[in-house]
Amino acid sequence: MLQSPLREHSRILGLGAYRPDVIVTNDDVCQWIESSDEWIRQRTGIVTRHRAKADVSVIDMAEGAAREALKQAGIEASQLGAVIVSTVTHPYATPSAAAALADRLGATPAPAFDISAACAGYCYGIAQGDALVRSGTAEYVLVVGAEKLSDFIDNTERSMSFLLGDGAGAVVIGPSDIPGISPSVWGSDGSKWDVIGMSRSLLDVRSLSLDAEAAGSLAAVAGEFGDSEQKLWPTMRQDGPSVFRWAVWEMAKTAKRALEAAGLQPEDLAAFVPHQANMRIIDEMVKQLKLPESVVVARDIAEAGNTSAASIPLATHRLLQENPQLSGGLALQIGFGAGLVFGAQVIVLP
Repeated sequence: MLQSPLREHSRILGLGAYRPDVIVTNDDVCQWIESSDEWIRQRTGIVTRHRAKADVSVIDMAEGAAREALKQAGIEASQLGAVIVSTVTHPYATPSAAAALADRLGATPAPAFDISAACAGYCYGIAQGDALVRSGTAEYVLVVGAEKLSDFIDNTERSMSFLLGDGAGAVVIGPSDIPGISPSVWGSDGSKWDVIGMSRSLLDVRSLSLDAEAAGSLAAVAGEFGDSEQKLWPTMRQDGPSVFRWAVWEMAKTAKRALEAAGLQPEDLAAFVPHQANMRIIDEMVKQLKLPESVVVARDIAEAGNTSAASIPLATHRLLQENPQLSGGLALQIGFGAGLVFGAQVIVLP
């Protein structure tokens, strides 16, 4: 594709969202785990979560969100210089969800690639989209966070299955005459690699399946992994207390660094859009950042649950639907999750 001119600034030009039709309540969740609606609300702030039907894929949801973002931005898919999809739930290691999405949208031959950075994936995508536009590598970049976490949960598992939902959010980044995306503050802490992740690797699944085949029955592994193929499937797990402590104490520091990088004070913000992991984490971050009451805080987790890479764009979409006067204001966004990874930047709301 042709090189675009160097740009001093970029910004988000359009925003889109896809929320699946199936609504799962806390009472629904409590059919599988010993808990209650009251306990889940008190500990997480979640009331409902959206989950996709079996025939709805990560790519389907990404397409729905992307088409709305393109329409809002007023550009055609053929104008895209890159397509980035942040996801950890595309069921194929290769090819990428982004390549299929680019084809569906009509963005071919734009370069397309996936990012695996869990709940920080969207902020990672924003950092890369901003850099691509400003460097002249692309004039417009589509960044999508899309997750079908319901494909990777064990409903009877108590550490995080009840937290998770499905959905997709997308933005189009393009050139701007004013600063629209601040320098990104991002990084990782691999020493905590094992506190959020999968119950087993695909190599483990292959080994267990071969063992079962050799024995002539899945009963060969029933003692440790249950009596069905479903029990062999890798599902999400977390060490909740460790994640909570890290998110509360370390991510507030990252958010402060993002404000400093943007040259801003908390009172300059119109909105705060943190990753929708847990309402208690959000509340604690608001306290540590000393945000004034004038700053509107996104709390999409109550209706959507934790949607990983889709969390921030979905929360931003709802925020602007409910508070259209915030358009053009400054929002601090921060994502953090498995890896452990984190990313934050200040944006001008589309």
